[in-house]
Amino acid sequence: MKWRKFTINTTTEAEDIISAMLDDLGVEGVLIEDNVPLSEEDTKGMFIDVLPELPPDDGTSRLSFFLRETDCDGSQDNAEERPAPGVSDTEDNSYSIADRLWTKAEVEKLLSDISLGLSELRAYTDIGEGSITESETEDADWMNKWKEEFRPFLVEDVLIKPEWEAVPEEYKEAVAEGELRLININPGTAFGTGTHETTKLCIAELSRYVTGAERILDIGTGTGILGIAALKMGAGKVLATDVDDNCRDAVEENLKLNDIYEGDFKLVIGNVLTDEELAEDIGLGAYDIVIANILAPVIESLAGSGMADRFLKPGGLFITSGIIDEKEEEVLKAFEANKVFEVVEINRMGEWVNITAMKL
Repeated sequence: MKWRKFTINTTTEAEDIISAMLDDLGVEGVLIEDNVPLSEEDTKGMFIDVLPELPPDDGTSRLSFFLRETDCDGSQDNAEERPAPGVSDTEDNSYSIADRLWTKAEVEKLLSDISLGLSELRAYTDIGEGSITESETEDADWMNKWKEEFRPFLVEDVLIKPEWEAVPEEYKEAVAEGELRLININPGTAFGTGTHETTKLCIAELSRYVTGAERILDIGTGTGILGIAALKMGAGKVLATDVDDNCRDAVEENLKLNDIYEGDFKLVIGNVLTDEELAEDIGLGAYDIVIANILAPVIESLAGSGMADRFLKPGGLFITSGIIDEKEEEVLKAFEANKVFEVVEINRMGEWVNITAMKL
């Protein structure tokens, strides 16, 4: 099977933010290649004696994605030639990219959108060269290789593991005795396989502030992992929003994997920043905690007056991440400009920042 491979030549600094942009555009899975040395934590669970020798880290990175292109033009005349949704000619159907065929027009539109996105990102982060190169490959095994990089990880008393992995031996007893809360996740197209630093920061904050029966609003839920974590910690109800309807399947699957009832976790598709009717429908002044693990510019907007604050009860908390360190000052200024908020915590992990603010 032939795949078109597109590679963005960028910087390690921009890896996560470009990956998030690609996900928003419908690119399902990104291969990241850089020369950053593996840490001790990275090597846990890797059954090798000698680590590969890498060239010196020059700060560059290559983000590749793969598209399977059809000769069809997407018209009604060619509809019979395209596979039905959910039908794949590969043996492993666990990752939905195997089911998607892109028309030439769709690929051209995607590349145009990516180029535009890179131009916009260049305004506030160092994306380096930012060029896109193309090649062709018949090796489709890359679809499964990303799974090797997604290992179980621990945040406070929450163990998060991909659903295809067993509970690590050292955690089995703690999970069985209820000392660790277990979350099974299938990242699908909405989670990514990076360092999970922003997810860890948000879950750590939830573990501090969820004491029981809270109403949670999760803006930009993705796979639903933060809402699921909150419910595992004892929250009462979660309402989750996302602008991308493609997240629906991932959320539904992850709710089932974690025995979460739909009555406890409701997903709404829409933009709470621009849709006033949606904002009123999901409940103004109704939530104890609002979570947003998105990108810094969106957090800045949500921190503004009459945005995230309108959903919170007095004394409620707005827990945010997805903020790269060089954008921290700008996001803080947005919080400071809104006199309704008082910043109560700032936490950092790697190059990522969490800001938690209270509604006065």
